[in-house]
Amino acid sequence: MKLGATGLALAALYVASQGVNPVAAALAPGDHRIALQHGGRQRSYIVHAPPAAGEGRPLSVVLNFHGGGGNAENQQKYSRMDMLADAEGFLAVYPDGTGRMPDRLLTWNAGTCCAYSVINRVDDVDFTLALLADLEGRQPVDRRRVYATGLSNGAMMAWRLAVEAAGQIAAIAPVAGARVLQGGTPRRPVSVMHFHSVDDPRALYAGGLGPPFPMTTSQVFHSAVEPTVRDWAATMGCPADARVTALLKGQAGSKEASHTATRYEWAPCREGSEVVLWKFTGTGHVWPGGLQDYLPRLLGPSTALVDANLEMWRFFQRFQLDALSRPR
Repeated sequence: MKLGATGLALAALYVASQGVNPVAAALAPGDHRIALQHGGRQRSYIVHAPPAAGEGRPLSVVLNFHGGGGNAENQQKYSRMDMLADAEGFLAVYPDGTGRMPDRLLTWNAGTCCAYSVINRVDDVDFTLALLADLEGRQPVDRRRVYATGLSNGAMMAWRLAVEAAGQIAAIAPVAGARVLQGGTPRRPVSVMHFHSVDDPRALYAGGLGPPFPMTTSQVFHSAVEPTVRDWAATMGCPADARVTALLKGQAGSKEASHTATRYEWAPCREGSEVVLWKFTGTGHVWPGGLQDYLPRLLGPSTALVDANLEMWRFFQRFQLDALSRPR
């Protein structure tokens, strides 16, 4: 059956209402580095397109923000998310922050951290929304299923998106970096799964002034993790007390023998949202299940006791936006 002009227009409106761009071409499977202009700067991101991208159907997106002093390439390599993206059929997106050099020592303006991006008042929330719009012009995207994660300063950026872009981000899963944005309440409940070690030597679990960045005198004040997560749970209308839903211990005789991972869950919360804390002991400022033994003198012991990628993806799949809000 052929559709007339009115029918085509109505069909396009329906598809758009479902959070899908009907005109985007599909990206070839693999890595694509993409540049765009934003805020008077040239910005960039890497998108890893899974084999499913070739089918042309709209895909979920996981935004994966690097830590302070990193960049998109090392976050892609360190977090090892591409393998899961290929298996599960989602777009893994690694944005680049800003810094004095275009390709290294980059940071995110997550509120009070970090460095160049904060000093120069870079609007990284708006950049993220511009990135999503740019991506949507290149690949069909399910805008109801856009999620955010990140390490350290990148985790703080994910927290900021949960507050200031709640109409565009369905859920977040920060790793080793608590919320440092002062004030603000999301326009809708945003589910959170937070990963953090009590023995993190850099983003201190109990909060306070962290150690200087390597070869600098720059220090960051970190929010205490448990009060941050509990405050968010209260804002989401969750029960006051969490339930322990998993307790894992490292295998005796292995290098992870002293590691533990406890999963705390606050649920049910308002509008079906949930808040989860994975609390580790014996591990460092690391991505659980990521590249092992990466910069151990700086970051501390790695761990494979939990696969953060798999845990957050299982979590993400349970949440989607009922309706898209207009970008700010």
